[in-house]
Amino acid sequence: MTDIVNVKYESTQKSLKTDELGMREMQARAYRSRESQYLLLKAPPASGKSRALMFIALDKLKNKRVNKVIVAVPERSIASSFSETVLKLHGFHSDWSPGSYFDLCAPGGGASKVIKFKEFMRSSEQILICTHATLRFAFQQLNASDFNQCLLAIDEFHHVSAENENRLGELIREIMSYSNAHILAMTGSYFRGDGIPVLMPEDERKFFRVTYNYYEQLNGYKYLKSLGIGYHFYKGAYTSAISKVLDTDKKTILHIPSPNSGESTKDKLREVDCILDSIGFVKKVDPINKIIHVERKDGRVIKVADLVDDTSPDRDKTLSFLREIKSEDDVDIIIALGMAKEGFDWPYCEHALTVGYRGSLTEIIQIIGRCTRDSPNKTHAQFTNLIAEPEADGSEVIQSVNNMLKAITASLLMEQVLAPNFDFKSKKDGSEKTIAIKGYQKTKSSKVQNIIDTDLTDLKASILQHPEIIHALPGKVDPEIINKVLIPKVVKLKYPDLSADEANDVSQYIVIDSVLKHSQVEQKGNKKFIKLANDFINIDEIDLDLINTINPFQNAFEVLSKTLTPRVLKAVQQSINAFKISMTDDEAFYLWPKVNEFVRRMGRHPSLDAIDPQEKRLAEAIVYLKEIKRQSQND
Repeated sequence: MTDIVNVKYESTQKSLKTDELGMREMQARAYRSRESQYLLLKAPPASGKSRALMFIALDKLKNKRVNKVIVAVPERSIASSFSETVLKLHGFHSDWSPGSYFDLCAPGGGASKVIKFKEFMRSSEQILICTHATLRFAFQQLNASDFNQCLLAIDEFHHVSAENENRLGELIREIMSYSNAHILAMTGSYFRGDGIPVLMPEDERKFFRVTYNYYEQLNGYKYLKSLGIGYHFYKGAYTSAISKVLDTDKKTILHIPSPNSGESTKDKLREVDCILDSIGFVKKVDPINKIIHVERKDGRVIKVADLVDDTSPDRDKTLSFLREIKSEDDVDIIIALGMAKEGFDWPYCEHALTVGYRGSLTEIIQIIGRCTRDSPNKTHAQFTNLIAEPEADGSEVIQSVNNMLKAITASLLMEQVLAPNFDFKSKKDGSEKTIAIKGYQKTKSSKVQNIIDTDLTDLKASILQHPEIIHALPGKVDPEIINKVLIPKVVKLKYPDLSADEANDVSQYIVIDSVLKHSQVEQKGNKKFIKLANDFINIDEIDLDLINTINPFQNAFEVLSKTLTPRVLKAVQQSINAFKISMTDDEAFYLWPKVNEFVRRMGRHPSLDAIDPQEKRLAEAIVYLKEIKRQSQND
């Protein structure tokens, strides 16, 4: 199987080496900016963001810039990244030692956690760890000024939204406006799948940004030398094409499509059986960990973990086993539906194989991150998306693949590529950024608000991929029936614990959101992939043709690209940077002698990430002049 993208890296091990304080390259870069009140850290999975926070937080505590540190994570399972860590042994002045009493990510009731949170704010303790939800609920009982002299660290910051109804976003804005708190925002994908900005421009400008991208990380790995990205299209049932892309010699996370999607056969358990049959003969199921042993035709036994059946009591046994994996021989393939994405850690994973259209670029980047951790068992990591062939001519599909390729590449370089959308509220407030909707009532349900805050993108994808919705969209069903009957039906299927009123609240929000944001409801036929590929900022203006040839695949085809070497990847970064730089020819030519003088004096090129604005401007002059040269060569 040929990859659409094949990125080769130099294996310098630079990203793994530590300095005299025990910091890796990214952590040292973030630490140099530790005096900033607002710091935005954009770095990929496994780059060490959690430890970067520890270094910065402990320095702020030691130097009395803050008195308390609050770490907020989206899920309890991620909190283990912020557990007690020895740092003195490697040269740093302090160890990270959060107390267990104020680790609010342990199992327990939400109300008691809010009480503990308030107790922490009055105590002499310095470190608290909690979920985003606990932070939101506690904030409702506190004032923004209560966070004075605190460092608030938000992990997976893309869960924040500039939208007025996003509670985490409102919390951040209030703390920035009415307290002297410090904020450290950490994310591996600084954009949201729904296209809403994470922060409004006026708020984002207050943050000092530290960026460490996939190229820098992977280029410095010890073992991993290349990353592949492939888009493969099929006709018929995906289960008949899966054997063409599933390489059972590779450690693989296989995500099957949602039962509500067009790619699904509507029987997820049978789909797992078909996948197992494509591998070989099921020999046994381990009675302790429920790992399935499948014998291939050549006699080799493949160990498969099934995380799809969420009704099976055995799934917890499998999950517990996966959390304790110590050897690459423990499991070969993990089959999942909604699990094993954000925050899931399986370093041995070589191949992330995803079936079905994904409406969220954030989700795609998170899935890619599952296979890009450095491990002795692999030199190549690969992401493959197996998609039903769009109802479009070949040239349109090829162009869409090229746009997706550029968008993913830009996203791995930590660039924002999704166009921002409008914002709305349930009442008029006079804001030019607000659209008032007559009859729209703000929900009073915390369950509904949590879905709106955190799950909206995935829910919209589920609705748009439901067979009844797909059948209704070309105008065959009255829009009122779609809005008041079909959409609430899908909402109830995905969230069965919602009441009828709560399902209607979610549906109302979805309808308004989709109308305002020109959603894919307007698309006829299976063109969702095409639609997503056309939603990116300036992608068409990045003049890079990454498509090489077309090869037949199953009953459809696969689109192959040119090899994306480090040199080309840097060219993509340069092209993106050039879009963002405002400079004239005269200024660039004036600065060129100063660039040469800087290189002679410092022994290095000026950096775009420099804290010194003069050095940063010299770096921008280099990018600007290189872009002029590239354009003249193309002409």
